[in-house]
Amino acid sequence: MKYRSLGKTNFNISEISLGTWQVGGKWGSEFNHSSADSLLNTAIDQGVNFIDTADVYDNGLSETAVGRVVRSRSERIYVATKCGRQITPHVNEGYTPEVLKKYVEDSLKRTGLDCLDLIQLHCPPTEVFYRPEIFETFDRLKDEGKILNLGVSVEKVEEGLKAIEFDNVTTVQIIFNVFRQRPSELFFKEASKKNVGIIARVPLASGLLSGKFSKQTTFGPDDHRTFNRNGDAFDKGETFSGIPYDLGLKAVDELKALFPNNSNLAPIALQWILKFPEISCIIPGASKAEQVLSNLSALNLPELSETQFNEMNRIYDQYIKPEVHQLW
Repeated sequence: MKYRSLGKTNFNISEISLGTWQVGGKWGSEFNHSSADSLLNTAIDQGVNFIDTADVYDNGLSETAVGRVVRSRSERIYVATKCGRQITPHVNEGYTPEVLKKYVEDSLKRTGLDCLDLIQLHCPPTEVFYRPEIFETFDRLKDEGKILNLGVSVEKVEEGLKAIEFDNVTTVQIIFNVFRQRPSELFFKEASKKNVGIIARVPLASGLLSGKFSKQTTFGPDDHRTFNRNGDAFDKGETFSGIPYDLGLKAVDELKALFPNNSNLAPIALQWILKFPEISCIIPGASKAEQVLSNLSALNLPELSETQFNEMNRIYDQYIKPEVHQLW
């Protein structure tokens, strides 16, 4: 495993870490504690020391599993969770210091941890990023010893840029992958200036970049890749990075032609992200231990050549950029 600095947190974290939306989220399967423990322990055994979860992932069961496994291990494992998405309706007015404090305390109870290494606002409405009192709330929680650091998870570059104006924001979690390249422009530069850690989420575009899907692939009715393609449940950028599925398949076919000897494109897609030194870590998800190992295999592949890297960017420019580049 290789490690990078997570901005001003001073945490030294695994380049490829673990996101746990698939452990407990809208992926078409019920939460399984045994499976969760297996994949979490597999990740840690391989050197992963940063795990990202959220209070809404299967109504807190993901947090419970993460806390249980982390407490059973002797290694220093950094736990990041998120709060805010429980607010219903999910609107700016629902965000209050009292509500957020209660969510943090609930996460501490579920994980069984004394302090959260990183608490992140979970893709709040854009208006929240313009309310200093919300960000000041987490200074109080830090003073109380309940959190070590504040971060944000965002949908839009605009939100990331606004968030890092607050000095206590140490990290920004943002969608970044071969099919979502806009953050690498202005946002990466500004975050680096302020020593803000960048966590790349949805790195495989909901599995699209694995190269294993086709027009015949079907997803279950409870899988967000079925019900959220048009943003009916939450921001459509969370599902296939907001790209029309058929268009994504065309672009993936081009990637397959570029890497004809690789049946699994996921490690290559992760390698592409790691070419950016501003990235602190990637948090691909996994629903089973085998997927954890597949993702981590990116670290053992020959480094992408400049020609390959540039060709991957060309595919984005040709197929994806005209469709979605300015949307997020």
